[in-house]
Amino acid sequence: MSLSGELAKHISSVRYEDLSPCTVEMTKRTILDTLGVILAANTLGEGCSAFVKLAVQSGGPRQSTMIGYRMKVPALQAAFVNGAMAHAMDFEEGHGEALVHASAATIPAAIAVAEAAGQISGKELITAVALGNDLTCRLGLAIEHSLLETGWYMPPILGAFGAAASAGKLLSLNEQQYLDAFSLVLSQSTCSAELINNSQSLIRSVRDAFSAKAGVMSSMLAVEGISGFTEPFEGRMGFFHAFAGGRYNLLRLVENLGSVFEGANVSFKPWPSCGGTHAFIEAAMRIRNEYMIKPEEITAVEVIVNPVFQMLCEPAQSKRRPATAIDAKFSLPFVTATALHYGNVGLDHFAAEALQNEQVLKLADKVVYQIDHAAARAEAVGGALKVITGRGAFYVKVDKPFGHPEQPMSEQMLMTKFRDCARYAERPLSDEHIDQLVERVMNLEQVKDVSQDLMDRGVL
Repeated sequence: MSLSGELAKHISSVRYEDLSPCTVEMTKRTILDTLGVILAANTLGEGCSAFVKLAVQSGGPRQSTMIGYRMKVPALQAAFVNGAMAHAMDFEEGHGEALVHASAATIPAAIAVAEAAGQISGKELITAVALGNDLTCRLGLAIEHSLLETGWYMPPILGAFGAAASAGKLLSLNEQQYLDAFSLVLSQSTCSAELINNSQSLIRSVRDAFSAKAGVMSSMLAVEGISGFTEPFEGRMGFFHAFAGGRYNLLRLVENLGSVFEGANVSFKPWPSCGGTHAFIEAAMRIRNEYMIKPEEITAVEVIVNPVFQMLCEPAQSKRRPATAIDAKFSLPFVTATALHYGNVGLDHFAAEALQNEQVLKLADKVVYQIDHAAARAEAVGGALKVITGRGAFYVKVDKPFGHPEQPMSEQMLMTKFRDCARYAERPLSDEHIDQLVERVMNLEQVKDVSQDLMDRGVL
């Protein structure tokens, strides 16, 4: 059997009963976390309102919810809007080694399809999201070199395949239809790495809109009988050839397929910025608090960074003066300075006025970086920070920052994070409604109809 055939057969055959309790629990947490960051993006997400406006103007059947707006639009448009918001805050979970944010595409796609189809149970939604996230993460693990070298930005490209896996599961695609759907994704999925060179661009923020929509559209077209390729992944001109130059690790892609679901091996974010900044946020907070460092004492700041996240430091001058919130979230000088100044990094620290805070910007000017070229990709989330003052130099190294699977956030912390995000919803949610939504998601396996019992009655 071909690689593509093996993946298609696996995804089409897995049932809820095949998932481990850990996978079920982590998938529910992921769904809650993603819903929360989407709600925050309702009012804080740069550029997201344009997607809402376009969806409303497009008209069509009221099938699926634009989360936080309590308005329904066609499923494709709902996936498009919610996908735009899912990564806009850069606050959703991520897989530290695969370097993807799988849920930013899979959950908008799965929820849109679940609502449009109707009579989709919570167990079916959990299964669909677990499969989509697993595929996205496995594809990321299989590509062991940076696609930036050839101009591709990997996370949303891979996320589109995961979105198709999730949407297709809820549409009951068979093995052949999955091959068709993945072929159709391959014909749509793209994201230029040029976005890392343009600080004014919002594409990095809203990128998963296109992935979620492509996944839903491809699965719907597969249902209608649009045929694709027999080997969309490994074919001579397929995905791995087109995007990765034919270089991929087959073992990482299929190892323990069906027994290990990589979506359970993710980090949940305590801070709303790129995961590559988190080791430095933690180090800055520790240095500030343990040594009672005052921002005005600091004369220099040195960060030691894995090569994977060199992009968080360059070009140095623009990183010290980020132009947009998403640019700031991908700026190690700005984020480190924010942590040293405030003693924390929160959603409000990326508001327009916060980007102009002179004290933070003065600290950002003092940040210099070194690239640890000996560090392995698997260690990318770690880093070291040295803060130099008149009293001396203070050094902290963080290998696995808070939120990492080995340093996890508690369920209670995730619920608190959700509640904090939910207060930014476009249409305000009462504390009672927020509590009801948390309860339903954390007991999602008991939900009989996602459309009625989660989306409508959850007041999303």
